[in-house]
This record gives sequence, C-alpha cells and structure tokens, in this order.
Amino acid sequence: MDAFRLLTRSTKLKSAPLTSASAASLPSKGKAANPQLFRTAETEKLESAKHGQKRKRGAAADDNEDGVDAPELDFFQSSKRAASSAAEETGRHHDQPPAQNDGSDDEDAMDEVERRTILNAHKIKVTDLRDMDDIQPQPAPTKESKKKKKKQKKEEAPALSKKEQKRARRLYPQPLVSFKELRSRYNISRRLAENVAEQGFTVPTEVQLGSLPLLLGDLSLASDTSEENGTDPDLLVVAPTGSGKTLSFLIPVINKIVRHHHSSPGENGILSLVVAPTKELASQIVNEGRKLVAGTGVKITLMRKGMRVVDRDGDDANVLNEDSGASSGSDEEDEAGKTQKGRDNAPVTKSDILVTTPLMLVNALSAHRTATMATLPLVRSLVMDEADVLLDPLFREQTLDIWRSCVHPDLRVSLWSATMGSNIEDLTRSTIKERQENLRLKQSKPNQLIRLVVGLKDSAIPNIDHRLVYAATEQGKLLGLRQLLRPTAASASDVRLRPPFLIFTQTIPRAVALHSELRYDIPAEAGGSSRIAVLHSDLSDTQRSEIMRDFRKGEIWILVTTDLLARGVDFRGINGVVNYDIPTSAAVYVHRVGRTGRAGREGGIAVTYYTKEDIPYVKSIANIIDVSEKLRGGDGDKSIQKWLLDALPDLSKKDKQELKKHGVKARQTTKNLDKDQGDGKGSRGTRISTKSGFERRMENRKKGAIAASRNRKNVAAEADSDGGSWDGLED
Repeated sequence: MDAFRLLTRSTKLKSAPLTSASAASLPSKGKAANPQLFRTAETEKLESAKHGQKRKRGAAADDNEDGVDAPELDFFQSSKRAASSAAEETGRHHDQPPAQNDGSDDEDAMDEVERRTILNAHKIKVTDLRDMDDIQPQPAPTKESKKKKKKQKKEEAPALSKKEQKRARRLYPQPLVSFKELRSRYNISRRLAENVAEQGFTVPTEVQLGSLPLLLGDLSLASDTSEENGTDPDLLVVAPTGSGKTLSFLIPVINKIVRHHHSSPGENGILSLVVAPTKELASQIVNEGRKLVAGTGVKITLMRKGMRVVDRDGDDANVLNEDSGASSGSDEEDEAGKTQKGRDNAPVTKSDILVTTPLMLVNALSAHRTATMATLPLVRSLVMDEADVLLDPLFREQTLDIWRSCVHPDLRVSLWSATMGSNIEDLTRSTIKERQENLRLKQSKPNQLIRLVVGLKDSAIPNIDHRLVYAATEQGKLLGLRQLLRPTAASASDVRLRPPFLIFTQTIPRAVALHSELRYDIPAEAGGSSRIAVLHSDLSDTQRSEIMRDFRKGEIWILVTTDLLARGVDFRGINGVVNYDIPTSAAVYVHRVGRTGRAGREGGIAVTYYTKEDIPYVKSIANIIDVSEKLRGGDGDKSIQKWLLDALPDLSKKDKQELKKHGVKARQTTKNLDKDQGDGKGSRGTRISTKSGFERRMENRKKGAIAASRNRKNVAAEADSDGGSWDGLED
C-alpha cells in the first residue's frame, strides 16, 4: 500500500503510477538537474564558448536547445570515474604540497568584459567595502613622458559622485565555471579535489562560482591587494538558502590547512573556527566537512561539553589553589573545584577545524572565576555561518568575544547568510579596525573587505511556489492544515502538499499543542502517530538527534518545530514548508521557506496562514513573495496581487522591532490559554484545539474536583500522622 497516497487522497488523483513529469516536480523525487538558480541558455553559451571542450568532457554541459528532453546530467557521478579523472590530470601523490599558481594558465584567463558578462548573467555582484581612500584604482598603461608629467604635476583628484564610487567599488573576479578548475587553475590539494569529485559536484552554484575564486586567491581583481599582502580577503556573502554556502567556505579552509601542514609540519592546534547558531547546524557542517577531509590529514571536530580547546594548566591551577585556601570550609566549593580540576586534566582537543556554537566556546575559553578569556593564537580562519544571527544582540557579545580571542595577525574572517543588513557590514568594519588597533597591526595597506551578493539581497529563492492563505481564526488555520494533510474534493484550496514537510510555529508550547492535535490525523495504515514529531530546544540533545535522524531517514514525514530549524539545516527531500504562525520578520520568512527547493530543485511549496490578528504584519512577507515571483519571471499567475499589497497596512519601525522580539501579541504568552477571562474570547482565539468551550469547562471542572479530593486526603493524612498529641500552649 502506498503510504504517500493515503496522505494525499483526492478524487482528482488517478490510481495510475506517477508519471515522470509529476515525479520530477517533487524535490524528494530524484536529483536536482541543475544546482544553479539563475542558469539560462545565455549563461550556458557564455561559459561553453570559453570552456567548451572542458565542459563537454564533464557530462554536465549538455545543451538542450532543440526543446528535446535532455538525458539526466551526471551530477552525481561515480567515485571511480571522479577519482580516475582527477588522477589523470595530476599524477602527483596526495602527500606532496600543491604547486603554486605560476600564471601558466593565462590562455584560460578571461578579460574583464567576459568576467563581467558571466557574473551579471548569474546575478552575482562583488563589491569592495573599504574606504574610498584605501581603494586604489588600477593605473592605465602610460608612456614614460606621461609618468614624468604626473610626478611633476601632482593635482588633487576631484571628489567622486555616488555612481562613480559604485563603479570604483565593483570587482569582477574570474568565475569558477567547473569544479575541475579547482585543481587545474587554483592548485588545491589533490586529495581534496578527489573528495569533491566523489561527492558528485561538477557544476558550481552561483555562490560557489563567485566566492571560491576570491577565497582561493584570484589575482584578476582590478583593485585587489591580496597579491601584495600574500593573503586572501575578508568576505561577506549574501546568497539564497540552499545555494551551497557550506561547501564554499569548507573547501578554502581545508585547502589552507593542508598547505599549512606541509609548510609547518610541527605546528599543531586549532587553525580554523566555524561558528554556527544551533547545534543542528553545527553537526551538519561537521558531517559535510568529514566527507571533504577524508585522506587529507585534516581533522574536523564538533565542540562538546567539557572539551578543552586551550592549555591553561598553570593559570587554572593557581586560581584553584588560591580559592581552596580562602574557602576551605565550604563543601560545595570543594566539589566545584574538583569538577573544574577534572576538566583541566582532560586532554586538549587535537583538531584543525573546530565547529561550535558561540556560548559553548566562550565557556571553554573563560578562565575559572576570572573575567579573562584564553586566546587562540593559531586560528587563521574564522567562519560565521548565519552571521546575521550571530551578530544579533542575542549572540553578539559571545561572537565578538570569540572574534577577539583569535589574535593571529593573518586572521581572515568570512560571514555567510541569506539575509544580512547594513548594520552587520558596519559592525564588521568596526570590529576589524578595532582588532588591528588592539593587536597593533601596522600594514601599508588594510585588508580587503569584499561583499558578494547573489541575486537580490534578502530575497527568497525563485524556484518555489508561495501561498499566502487567509484563515481568519486559529480554528481556520487548523482546518486548513488538516486539508493539506488529507485533501478532499470539497477543499477550497488548490494547494497539494505531499510529505515530508515542516510546520513552523511561534513558540514551543504552540508547537507541542499542535503536535498533540495532529498526531492522530495520519491513518494507522500509513504509520499513525509515529509519522509526526515535534522538535524544539527544550528537548535533550539525544532526543533532538534521534528526531533529526528519523526525519532524514524518512521514518518521520511531518515535523512540527520552531525557528530552531529555520536556518541552515539542509533537508534535500522536503516538499514544502507550512508557516502555521506568521514569521516575526521578512528575514525569518526567507530562511523558513528556504528549507525546501534546495540546490535548485523545483516543486517546493511554502504555505503561510494568517488570521485577523496577523494582518498588520503581513505586508513585509507579501513583498518578499512578490519580489520572488518577479525574479522567477514567466507569465504564470501571481499569488500576490497589487490590490492586496496596496490594501495591507504598513508597519512602523517600532512595531517591527517589537514583533521581532516577542512575536504576534495574541500569541506571546500561553499562561492564560487554559483559563477563560471574561467571555473567554481571548483564550479561544489563540488556542490550538478543536474542542468546544463546553467540553473544556467540563474537563477543567473534573480536574479541579480531582485536585480538591487529593488535597483533602493529604490534609487528613497529615492530621492522622500528628496522632492528636498536645504540644502545649504557645506563648
């Protein structure tokens, strides 16, 4: 019996097996034909014109100009073919250090016009964020006479207009057309190149196409100073969700460590830090990193409780001795001292790449009962995944403490996210300058800070369908969600959402309540309540790991969660996302819906329900949907009409901040959800349940009677235990 068909029963569905066209429309069916979001026939012609022979050899450049269904691209080619092709290109042992780029591949280099055309076709924009005084435009070739005149006459350059400043800041690095260029052009480690090929990556996504040349040392930038300083730049990357940002920062970090091992074989310690806001995202980064570091000699580790990252035996021992002498009479402090001493006796982790959450690393770096923090002198790469959250007031101090603890003069920072405001850019600039002043780093030219934006900044991916559904009340949302689970012919909605999918709520209590309400909606023939689960931060690490594992394996089809899973976590087979509670900001909406349509897959659906209480907060989300549909193009029907955008009210800046902090007022707290106040309309309006008020009153009366009976029995038992003895008269 087809369990998926049981969950999607409808009179319009035929009993015949799914056709290839319908199967291809589901992200969970098959593999993505192309990982690029903005790939067009024009971009294919531009890339094949320059690298036509190379792309024909790798089976990912087949053109489909005749309108005939192209064969399935060899996007996930076998490991044997990938390894053999990499071995034929190099012929060198993987233990040998990679050769430096001597400029022998000049015949493959593109001129500025070609680079600009390809980058614009892929909607990639690279900008230099340094001050205009630090940006030195590339001098045009002149004769000796002109040079003498320039030396004799030093005229002040006129102030540039805003358009001229934008032009001066624009950079056009050579794009990475194929992953084979990682070895042939940028000379990365041979074993690392084989691992990339074994994972089936042949066609880079837009963010990989633009960021990897920058982080691997592209020397074709018009105003690049990295060639003179011998280092790569600091980088801010804004790219859509599911576009391959993890691979973009892992490859340069691993390659940098491999080179360091060859140049300084005796220097061991943490060389790179990757900071993520949640444990689930950190664990996912480690899993992806282990596939890439296999056989390279690089070790990647997930930060855990009790792990030591620095050696501070001398300082901690002195502190413990002083504390034990000052408070020898306290048993609790003695036990705390023994616990701390046990941590200090634990071996220091031997890892090249440490992936962690902010608070866990800050606790490990903090000294015992002191305000000072240990330093990480060997860290040369600091990666912040979901940087806008890490630099949000919730994590900002912890993240900045980690940043300041990295004291190596050649530290390079990269910040990655799908949404990044201008305040993050300003904070990054100020922190870099502050760090250079504190460490007294004197350089003739400051480090280059580059921003790379893919597509429209802070916008949703264009390859998913958005649905904004008005449900009026909480009961209407619950009814609409049940219609998604088991659609019928009488269903007013045309949305057909097949599992697996995610359901997002505003708070943990609402996620638990929705899970308890839906757990018996799935037929027993399809698995019953075992097919739906709830995931939130109040669960233990073991429970969260088990739920994530079962959801990835397909044993759980519907996962009710909070914004804990809204960022970074990659589920490649998700067919859709349901926003049961409206997101608290446009950025949260972008990240939530980005859990589907990963790696360019088509067919993902994002359904957002809103009630009367949500109307003041809908316009920002409607604008995101409208921009995403315009970015996709085509003549299809738009889900957001102009009259709706004009009718929705604008939200003030203060209200936006309040919404971001506390969510919708009607659902901020759940203390009064079980108590009727006045006429009870407030509690009924925010309760996730289909029970009537009469049924709930009867249940509450029964619970109250049981509680009162227990109290009477307890009082009687206490009276009997006293034995009726007389203690005398009180004074």
